[in-house]
Amino acid sequence: MEKKAVLFDLDGTLVNSLPDIADCMNQALALHGLPAHPLAAYNHMVGNGAAMLARRAVGEAHAELAEAVLRDYSPRYAAHCYDASCLYDGIAEMLKALRAAGLRLAVLSNKDDPDVASVIGHYFEDAPFEILRGRLPGVPLKPNPAAALDIAREMGLEPGEFWYLGDTPVDMQTCRDAGMDFIAVSWGFRSEQELREAGAARIAATPEEALGMMLRGEG
Repeated sequence: MEKKAVLFDLDGTLVNSLPDIADCMNQALALHGLPAHPLAAYNHMVGNGAAMLARRAVGEAHAELAEAVLRDYSPRYAAHCYDASCLYDGIAEMLKALRAAGLRLAVLSNKDDPDVASVIGHYFEDAPFEILRGRLPGVPLKPNPAAALDIAREMGLEPGEFWYLGDTPVDMQTCRDAGMDFIAVSWGFRSEQELREAGAARIAATPEEALGMMLRGEG
């Protein structure tokens, strides 16, 4: 099926947000006397929303503190979500080329919905995305495909008309269950090896490589 749109994950796909996530969570942990984690540890803590991030950060031994840590983390991250984050090299150029080719763009993240809007608004002044979607009440998080399918309906497109770019197995499962075509990106939070082991058939090492796959219509 001819592709008409691209659905992007946010963290680890468009923006390297890990430094701000790690810093804000480590500060929240410190408020409760819990140890900080190194930056690299957050590669496998993120991806399932802030509540799961907090549970993973406190660990099983301190599970009872997860909600309190989350309450301290969320406003801190909202205020500091682009202090040290940055666009990945080549993202702006890739988006410009996709729009020039007539493809419509949207974002789906497990990040809180206001944080998605804040990050996108900071890094993308020309608003290239038709829809921005983060965590909303009553809508299950990825890997449940409900939000991805809602976006397709809102855009008046079939799921098979979408490319889906993401950097984690969570994105891969979401894409598969939604009936979209997945391109795994290895410039994000997970390695090429992990993506291959999770079953990724297409892996792009750079935005330029991902762009080539989409414009060639590799399927």
